[in-house]
Amino acid sequence: MKKILLITFLYCSLYINAQLNVGYQKPHASIQQLADVTPPPTLILDSKGETGILLYRNSFKTIDELSQPEMRLGGLRINPMANISSRQIYFYKASILDVKSGKEHEILGIPADAKLSTASWNNEEDKLAVLNTTQDKLELWIVDIKSKKAQKLIAGGLNSNLDRPYIWMKDDKNLLVKMLPENRKSLIDSKIQVPTGPTISESDGKEAQNRTYQDLLKNPTDEFNFELLATSELFLVDMKGTAKKWMNANMFGSINLSPDGKMILINQVEKPFSYIVPYNRFPNATNVYDLNGKLIKNVFNEPLSEVVPKGFSATTIGPRNINWRSDKAADLSWVEALDGGNPAEKAEYRDALYVLEYPYTSEKKLIHKTKDRFAGIQWGDNQNAIVYDSWYTTRSSRTTLINPSTPLEGTFTYNERNSQDVYSDPGNFVTEENSMGSNVLAMDKGHLFLIGEGWSAKGKFPFIDKVDLKTKTKVRLYESNLKERLETITTALDIRKGQYITRIEGKSEYPNLYIRDIEKGTSKQITFNKNPFEAIEKVHKEVINYKRGDGVELSGTLYLPVGYDKDKKEKLPMLMWAYPREFKDAATASQTTSSPYQFTSISSGSPLYWVARGYAVLDNAAFPIIGEGEKEPNDSFVEQLVGNAKAAIDAVDKLGYVDRERVAVGGHSYGAFMTANLLSHSNLFAAGIARSGAYNRTLTPFGFQSEERSYWDAPEVYNTMSPFMNAHKMKTPILLIHGEDDNNSGTFPLQSERYFNALKGLGATTRLVMLPKESHGYVAKESIMHMLWEQDQWLEKFVKNKKTDKTKFP
Repeated sequence: MKKILLITFLYCSLYINAQLNVGYQKPHASIQQLADVTPPPTLILDSKGETGILLYRNSFKTIDELSQPEMRLGGLRINPMANISSRQIYFYKASILDVKSGKEHEILGIPADAKLSTASWNNEEDKLAVLNTTQDKLELWIVDIKSKKAQKLIAGGLNSNLDRPYIWMKDDKNLLVKMLPENRKSLIDSKIQVPTGPTISESDGKEAQNRTYQDLLKNPTDEFNFELLATSELFLVDMKGTAKKWMNANMFGSINLSPDGKMILINQVEKPFSYIVPYNRFPNATNVYDLNGKLIKNVFNEPLSEVVPKGFSATTIGPRNINWRSDKAADLSWVEALDGGNPAEKAEYRDALYVLEYPYTSEKKLIHKTKDRFAGIQWGDNQNAIVYDSWYTTRSSRTTLINPSTPLEGTFTYNERNSQDVYSDPGNFVTEENSMGSNVLAMDKGHLFLIGEGWSAKGKFPFIDKVDLKTKTKVRLYESNLKERLETITTALDIRKGQYITRIEGKSEYPNLYIRDIEKGTSKQITFNKNPFEAIEKVHKEVINYKRGDGVELSGTLYLPVGYDKDKKEKLPMLMWAYPREFKDAATASQTTSSPYQFTSISSGSPLYWVARGYAVLDNAAFPIIGEGEKEPNDSFVEQLVGNAKAAIDAVDKLGYVDRERVAVGGHSYGAFMTANLLSHSNLFAAGIARSGAYNRTLTPFGFQSEERSYWDAPEVYNTMSPFMNAHKMKTPILLIHGEDDNNSGTFPLQSERYFNALKGLGATTRLVMLPKESHGYVAKESIMHMLWEQDQWLEKFVKNKKTDKTKFP
């Protein structure tokens, strides 16, 4: 007995000594200089392009902000004090931009410690509503554009836990607002709640193959707290702040005003709740009310959705995508599956599109049937609408012009393609506001308009096309071809005048917005953001193209340090960063969507910091995983992964820039999964960085990423692809970083913890860094700076100084 106790004590001592009490660190000055910059403001432009709201934010949250109270219920993360998402990104300042003069005007009255979010124009666009979050409440403010003043309309008590907490009414004199119930009960602290019995779940024999969701309800206490936080009363609030009760308490979700402003479509969550799916799959009711809050039509009561057929093209039975028909005053539209929602069922048509005309006394009317799964609609008028459908397994995408007044007749397939074939993308149809203020297809003299990205083998050339609705032919009105700059057409201001909002950028030219007049051939700059990354504006940047061993064409963006002499070709250490993507054919996998003229921007998770540290960086290296015909991409995942990596290293090595013995690989999420697999199955790298990954695929047994098969359908695929199952093959140093509160499906913190334990137990060189309070993406300044420090230390020791550094890692 004494021997057993002694062994236990020694084991605990060793475990404790293995933990390193390192406080938050800051990275090398050259990295910190690039990371700690102030982002430019966000612009909210009115529909005429005359007035904009500039919203300013900080680069990061703080660890103190992330440490505020948080409740995780039904797939949500809620600040229970202020009743808004605990992960909300806030703006601290707002100003008004006069586009014509370019002048920026201060908005008077906004509090100095403002935390602004959820801004929305009224219908006339002479006022802006915006939320302000304080320590313990949520306020509603109104900005008057003419006077340039802000006033507090509601001093607190708004509830933003389920969807947007307010909408403008059509008259602009009132808003419909979700408010906390007056006699609201207190939340229960589950940590001190005395259990009244066990938590029990059961199966009725039906398959319920759900992904591994996080932050789900776990017990009756969670159910109580969720219902409490989700419940609101609806009030009609005028511009003086006078509030009138409009509807009694319920768990109100989305609220949408009809195009004519006379009806309101409300979705509300109902019971029973579930412990295996998030709240958006709880039972819910969709109803139409008039402006007095009288129930006009119960559209659909959707049951609990725990059981859905297998496959990414699977869906629910009954009405879905219930919404207003935007070209009509108050007609409804929705979609219903014709195949039971089951992709495995053979069917000539998968979905049916219906409309229900106001006043909802007639039967629903069939408008169109889609060959594949419905993917959206853009209404135009009685004769014109655009319907989209797609099918995941084949990656097919279809765009169809329909005539809503002649159901099932007069349809025309405008475009049918592989959804991953960006070179043949026809673009997106332009919309504009109709007389009711709803977005409909922009039409002029029998023509529609398209804005396209314009990717091709030669580069990116954004375009504007005009489509004749009679002949179905198109004419190109504009194609961008700027010299050593990149243009993106973002919005149509006025198709009749040929005015569009575009974004223009260059390698070292920060993206700014312009008004482009394609009729006059002119452009006017409307934002003037400066480059915050001047320290690397002279880095060498090029898109390199190369081939994988099997002939698949690949590409990546290569960066070389400022001042690097390409003639001398000093052998540099290199960091390669990537993210695998699945394809159904080699042709689309070979397409390039990178431009050397894109602005060299650095986000918190970017690998580009190490250009400033003397590394070559190959960013966005193509890592296609291809499964043609009946083959699934993941059937040969490892072989293709290694083939992609080898081709990338060979390509840069052939240019003479790198020391291939000092190459590191890294990635985030599925890129971390990639990194661990590459280090397990090849000897191409000196070290790796894996952030917030999943390493044991048996913990995601009903599919992951783009894999539709379950573990029991393809156990050999799951096992072969799992780095955890191959931990004994790891011989390369790997740095694991993970947010302690990761909420992404599949990437539980447990994934990194168990993988680290396996690697450590098998003698691999590894380090596990768990970032407190962080989710799947890291946001606190302290966390990000420390993450950069960890990565820099790892790369300096195991890559740059691989041959000489014998010091112990901090």
